[in-house]
Amino acid sequence: MTKSVVSYAKLFTALLLSASIIFAQPAAFAASVAPVATVAVAASQEDGVPQYKQFLQEKYNVKLEGEITKGQFINAIASVLKVKPSGKEVVFTDVKETDALFPAAAALYEEGILTGPAFQGEETLTNVVAISIAVRAADLKELAYTYPATKVNKVLSAINVNGSTLGTKVAQELALAVDTGLLPAEFYANFKPKGIASEQLINTLAGKVLITKGLYKQYIGYVNDADIYNKLNSAYKTSDIIDAPKLQKIVNTALEQELITGYSIKDLRFEPNFIPSLALSYGHSNYKHAVQLIGLLRSEGLNAKVQFEPKTSAFLHLAEWGDPGPNVVKIANGNYIAYAKEYDLKFEFATVADKAAFDAVIEKYAKKNEDGQTGLIASSWWQPLYYSATELNGYAQITNNQITDADSPYTVNPYSLNENSEKVIAGLKAIDPDVTIKPVKFWVDLPFFRYLHGESK
Repeated sequence: MTKSVVSYAKLFTALLLSASIIFAQPAAFAASVAPVATVAVAASQEDGVPQYKQFLQEKYNVKLEGEITKGQFINAIASVLKVKPSGKEVVFTDVKETDALFPAAAALYEEGILTGPAFQGEETLTNVVAISIAVRAADLKELAYTYPATKVNKVLSAINVNGSTLGTKVAQELALAVDTGLLPAEFYANFKPKGIASEQLINTLAGKVLITKGLYKQYIGYVNDADIYNKLNSAYKTSDIIDAPKLQKIVNTALEQELITGYSIKDLRFEPNFIPSLALSYGHSNYKHAVQLIGLLRSEGLNAKVQFEPKTSAFLHLAEWGDPGPNVVKIANGNYIAYAKEYDLKFEFATVADKAAFDAVIEKYAKKNEDGQTGLIASSWWQPLYYSATELNGYAQITNNQITDADSPYTVNPYSLNENSEKVIAGLKAIDPDVTIKPVKFWVDLPFFRYLHGESK
């Protein structure tokens, strides 16, 4: 799929050549620089307790509710950091190897997050203990221990705490938590270091640890950010075509055999790690379209987190179509494999209802239905491509026969109808028996689904 009618005709012809009816994902971008990290956003839009709780539950099956014990928090931190004990001998005075808490306690002890030798895992978690664990889990303890007493006292005065009552390192950790935002301002009022840690504080600390460790959501900003266009432009300009020779060798052979008509390459380092039930992906090739899409969502009252995911697409270009342009490889039969730049915009909406509303907005303002149609945003496609990892009304399910390489951050993504997935996988395995393929089912908009069935509009 490309921007023009001519290009649509080319891809439609290529589609008919494929027995498996695979969609050649269109032009795609890939960054030639390091992935864009999670950025700071306006405080009014920043995630809070509800979002942290949802993330912990959906991503890690961790629930921190009610009156939480120290042992529960230790288990939760070990789970989100995905740390396990090495097997070296670790001796605790109140935790045996047969105890359920032992693996998490031993792992965090080896990581320097817990000090032992006793953990009092059954005791209710206090504010200062929770903060100390969070500071160490966030890899900030060395910074904390640089704080002189004068600095500690100055910081802790903001929360009316006397550091001399806590012990040197604990006071330093608490001051560090205040300075770095691990302890947000909403918890300053009536803060009692040895008071029972609330459910809200514990989930916030877990969320802040994930953010600091780069394990939370990754995005360039929000649709409603004043500077979202600057961020989008920067992400676009620092993108380039991905080169993944090992993976491309397999799928290029599949293209030559007409097992597939195309594929896309993506870089997992740009994965936004959004909540699946709230997330949508939207693919396109034109930057002006991306700018106008952000403005369209604003105008329709649909705010969302935004991540720019570069990708590269490859598709079969027949010799009779004429000059294939740059970034092509000629194959044995005289045809070409053409590489092009595109992107996915990943959105995480505040609610499932907002996510569901996206479809109608695209159908009205970004879905081409006739030649010369007006009232659409720039470079709108006949078959726009947007999709969800979770089921949505008005969407249809297809398969991504995703190919991965343990030594690479890249994935190759040839799409197919569900009924053709086994054939595609068998064909790819025949090319390389050792290839790692994971069929992933997901839901696409109906215009694109119709395209996979051979409809040109």
